Amino acid sequence: MPAAHAGETGAALLQQRCVACHDLQGPAPTTLTQLFARKAPDLFYAGNKYQTAWVAAWLQQPKRIRPAGMLYLDHIKPGVKRDMVDSSTLKPHMALNNDDANKVAHALALLKPYNDRIKAVSHDPSISPGPLGEMLFDKIYGCMACHQIEPDFGGLSAPEIFTAGKRLQAAYMLSYIRSPQAWDAKTWMPNKHVSSPNDQKLVNYIIELSKENFDE
Repeated sequence: MPAAHAGETGAALLQQRCVACHDLQGPAPTTLTQLFARKAPDLFYAGNKYQTAWVAAWLQQPKRIRPAGMLYLDHIKPGVKRDMVDSSTLKPHMALNNDDANKVAHALALLKPYNDRIKAVSHDPSISPGPLGEMLFDKIYGCMACHQIEPDFGGLSAPEIFTAGKRLQAAYMLSYIRSPQAWDAKTWMPNKHVSSPNDQKLVNYIIELSKENFDE
């Protein structure tokens, strides 16, 4: 990728570097055809979803969040016991320098069309997940069938969870768990109708999990 000009803004960098794969305008796909055409996560509500400091750091040293890419079916091959990721079909994410990464991260932080959804929930960090948090995630709601809770441990078809506590805003996680389809009508994520306070326990379990630094 060509170097950006020193005066280039984060918004300009998004248009130059990111728009080919990421949707910066919305809305989210409303048909399966649109869903299958999605190349990368939508970013038009990034300011409601991501933690800005994490975005800036990740853009400088990108690490794969979705083990099998955006569309699982495109990047797997048969294994002895289960489907395996075909890494030869996956492309690395571009890395940005510190200045550009911070510009892009702060530009994304301004994209907040869903403030109403964030304000409609109230994350309670005082609710301890305890041993039940992992049981809810792994067993009761079956989240580990799709998500990894540590590298190479868990499902392959969805984003890993062991860095999500650093990556995602707590209020977003709570809102998304309560109603995934409100955020993304055609998401593969099922609505498990998680009751309260189990939804709070799940979010706080994810936050606690991220403190183990599996990504380092």
